[in-house]
Amino acid sequence: MATRIVGQSMQRVDAWGKVTGKTLYPGDLEMDGMLHMKILFSERAHARILSIDTTDAEAYPGVVAVLTAKDVPVNEYGLGIPDQPVLCGPGSSKEGADIVRTTMDQIACVIAETEEAAARARDLIRVEYEDLPAVFDPIEAMQDGAPQLHADAKNNILVHYKVRTGDIEEGFADADIVIEGTYRTSWQEHAYLQPEAGLSYIDEEGRVTVEVAGQWTHKDQQQICHALDLPPEKVRVIYPAIGGAFGGREDMSVQIVLALATWKLGRPVKIIWSREESIRGHHKRHPYIIEAKWGAKRDGTLTAAKVRIISDAGAYAYTSTKVLGNAVMMCVGPYYFPNVHVDAYTVYTNNIPTGAFRGFGGPQGAFAAENQMNKLAAALGMDPVELRLKNVLREGVPTHVGTPLSPGVSMPEVIEECARRAGWRQEGENWRREKPPQPENGVKRRGIGFGAGFKNVGFSFGAPETANAIIELRGGAEIEEVILYHAGADVGQGAHTVFAQMAAEAVGVPVEKVRVVASDTATVGSSGSVSASRMTFMAGNSIRGAAEKALEAWRNEERPAIGNYTYHAPKTSMFDPETGHCYPNFSYGYVAQAVEVEVDVETGFVEVLNVVCADDVGKAINPQQVEGQIEGAIVQAHGYALMEDFQMRDGHVLTQHLSTYLIPGVLDVPRHVESVILEYAEPNGPFGARGMAEMPFIPYTPAVAAAIYDATGVWFDSQPMTPQRLVEAFRKAGLGN
Repeated sequence: MATRIVGQSMQRVDAWGKVTGKTLYPGDLEMDGMLHMKILFSERAHARILSIDTTDAEAYPGVVAVLTAKDVPVNEYGLGIPDQPVLCGPGSSKEGADIVRTTMDQIACVIAETEEAAARARDLIRVEYEDLPAVFDPIEAMQDGAPQLHADAKNNILVHYKVRTGDIEEGFADADIVIEGTYRTSWQEHAYLQPEAGLSYIDEEGRVTVEVAGQWTHKDQQQICHALDLPPEKVRVIYPAIGGAFGGREDMSVQIVLALATWKLGRPVKIIWSREESIRGHHKRHPYIIEAKWGAKRDGTLTAAKVRIISDAGAYAYTSTKVLGNAVMMCVGPYYFPNVHVDAYTVYTNNIPTGAFRGFGGPQGAFAAENQMNKLAAALGMDPVELRLKNVLREGVPTHVGTPLSPGVSMPEVIEECARRAGWRQEGENWRREKPPQPENGVKRRGIGFGAGFKNVGFSFGAPETANAIIELRGGAEIEEVILYHAGADVGQGAHTVFAQMAAEAVGVPVEKVRVVASDTATVGSSGSVSASRMTFMAGNSIRGAAEKALEAWRNEERPAIGNYTYHAPKTSMFDPETGHCYPNFSYGYVAQAVEVEVDVETGFVEVLNVVCADDVGKAINPQQVEGQIEGAIVQAHGYALMEDFQMRDGHVLTQHLSTYLIPGVLDVPRHVESVILEYAEPNGPFGARGMAEMPFIPYTPAVAAAIYDATGVWFDSQPMTPQRLVEAFRKAGLGN
């Protein structure tokens, strides 16, 4: 389909405001009569709160109120399961809310005339704890007799998914070679630019209004309404500019307590977390333990995969069940196996909760699957690209959950194009690439690694996926202005620019005529979450539907002409409890990467020289922004692979500063990234577009691990692959001094 505006690299609609400093982020917001809030977090990982003495805090000069559990009408929240108290302590409306289950739990909110007064008063609150047995290892948490965090989760197992396809014993009997490995992935901090911040107030229509950075306006509104026992028409959520998210703002942080304070006091209330409070106060990427056993014939044909997955959910559910579902889909990679046996668990512990993070379970599953594939190629003496192409999922080929991927599978084409761009040559059915030239200094060695993957669009697994849009056409004889109302947040990825382009294309006007009114529950219905690579797909379909209705009204001489449309994605299904068979997702994106590294075997330092990243995005609505997403995802994945070593001990964060939790700087990132944007149209996508923001993250870490092996002959089954860990492994292998 030919397009005029869609497919063009255009300047972002928010560019001038951001580069000139005129754009306001939540921390920039102020109002007359504004109060300030500070939060008291738990000092225990698992304990019963016997008493909270707020006397000295309430008496401190400038303090207006101290709120505790007894002040919350319905003291619970949760994106999927309302298993977390808003505030922990005695006198709660929720049974069990007097127990803290993590050092992330919030106990009291101090509201004062100044931020300093609120902070000083917070430190005067005295909490009496009765310590309870705690558990921090998910394997230990699953054992009989382990401390139980939630009464309805036996052995702390939040969910157990299983897949049973074919005959696993027969599959291994047919195998000529079997590869086994245990893979461990760590927590990861989102480390977005602006820590949590927000402002609450009563708007002109009497609504409790919260302006905050988030990823799902209407779900925030829903949870605030539930906790405060208010109807939706009494609560409004607005997202100003957002300084990054990556899944870390999908779950609640300050939204409910801000709303609670304004509801109680009738005055504007502001909060800004420090970086240390942010690292402590929001969820992390899930650590995973994945045990994998794969079988193959001598010619490379895969015969069987047996996988056990254990995920650490931390103290509360958040999105752990959905993240685990994605890991189950990725744990055998984008490859066909006739025989598969998977047992996957996500488990409550007293660690900080884990939840959504770019890739949403895909990176953890891919780390195991792609390592297994690369090890299998090495054991068979086959090229890793050739082995992948021999077994890769194609159109109509069933996955391990019994159904094919949704129509439009391009995984073979993506692998082939990535390989060619990275220097592989095809000779018939064989693929080859020469090893990179080696440095003259024997201390440094070069290698190249390959990885591939796919990523679903949306939460799916039976979750209803909808998005609403309203388009208003203004003018007389011709359309002079298009106003697009949409709830989808722009978390830095340029979503609102893409919305404007799609609206302009659908209406048939220059993009300059489009004005986007976004991320306000008072103006439009829900668009769902800005996560899971779903927003372009979902928003685009809702925008096209609204445009069609608005144009019809325009032709009928309505002025203004308004179109209101809610898009419903194709239906999906949950894992069958016995077989795991299902139709899990309605759309996918496909990615392959080749990574070249130079490894110093004496220091353990890894320099990434070149990355070729091929992504099938269906249709690049704005190619420049797609390229930015590819590069941004690779930088973030680089930190995950090699640098970011998040540490907790007994539920307490040890790496609570960016001086101890190291994220990539400009001197750390890959020297060169080649972004290969492929466009194989998604049949159900708007203008053929798929989701893509998460895809480049997924195969990077195993591709780096394979490159290190290619350079040194040493495999790494855990990340991050820090210099210290590499040096220790090299010494054991007889490398370096």
